Amino acid sequence: MSFDAARLATPALRALRAYDPGHDLPQLRQRFGDAIAELGSNENPLGPSPLALEAMHGSLASAWRYPDPRGAALKAALADSLGVEAACIVLGNGSHELLMLLAQAFADPSHSVVYSQYGFAVFPIATAAAGAQAIQVPALPRDDPQAPLGHDLDAIADAVRADTRLVYLANPNNPTGTWFGDDALERLLARTRDDVIVVVDEAYHEYVDRDDPGTALRFARRHPNLVVTRTFSKAHALAGLRVGCLVAHASVAAVLERLRESFNVNVVALAAAEAALRDRAHLERVRDFNTAEREWLRAGLERNGCAALPSQTNILLVDPGRDANTLERRLFERGVIVRPMTGYGLGHLLRISVGRRDENQRLLDALA
Repeated sequence: MSFDAARLATPALRALRAYDPGHDLPQLRQRFGDAIAELGSNENPLGPSPLALEAMHGSLASAWRYPDPRGAALKAALADSLGVEAACIVLGNGSHELLMLLAQAFADPSHSVVYSQYGFAVFPIATAAAGAQAIQVPALPRDDPQAPLGHDLDAIADAVRADTRLVYLANPNNPTGTWFGDDALERLLARTRDDVIVVVDEAYHEYVDRDDPGTALRFARRHPNLVVTRTFSKAHALAGLRVGCLVAHASVAAVLERLRESFNVNVVALAAAEAALRDRAHLERVRDFNTAEREWLRAGLERNGCAALPSQTNILLVDPGRDANTLERRLFERGVIVRPMTGYGLGHLLRISVGRRDENQRLLDALA
């Protein structure tokens, strides 16, 4: 029998599949050059803050040294920005790492983890990696006027069992773009035991242009079991540097610090993220651009027979009104990259990122 290391892996790992990043974008950039429209990865087309770019360049001179293992300067900046104590913050190699760490730290085969159908893909991955029991709660129905395919927080609260240790939520959510209000979250927190960690991933928080939802951080003092994750990959446009943060009760943060990989956030990322927090004007430009361009793109899609769900992110979940997989392939051949949703169980839909106007126009031209 030939050697197969998969037979040696843990049962939880054997059940996992590697993350699917979609198309080979470096290769596609070589193929299409400037003619490519990259609308499949939820990236910010305006790019990073000029202050962040300057900080990146300045940090390279010390790249031969290890980064600050505590990330003290970035934690201090985040504490000031978010109105929390630095001891309540954990830094991660993107929020992805932090979501995985939470399951590793607090769940195992004797525990269950609750999350929503069509929630962020990392939630079931983190659950499976910990060997925990997955409880997937059906999403709201497609015809729900408030949040079609969004989280059903009342049903999620009902699904919590005696052995539940984690609840994963995303607000707003990828890939649906949907959101839930502060009142709904407050009801869920009131119904959830203190020994259940409730995680709210706010990766797209900076794109929200409504008064409601606000941020789950407003409930943190009353609910020490609440954890909030953020990332610099989306609105701050630092996806290539991989830096995220988590805000939690200091005791939760201390547990995660035991498990967190040493030097998990590099020198350049620490400097860029700290500078990005200072440039509030750039963040406002990003939000204003995204709000306007998202609605322009939505209208254009509808003129081409594509129905887009409401969104508070920089993505639109789209029903193209025809076979989604065939359409995705045809767009691909024209250098327009969108994301099929088969992996989420939504094979009839496509996820389309809000790009630059020229990219969005190229998509609409291809559809026409």
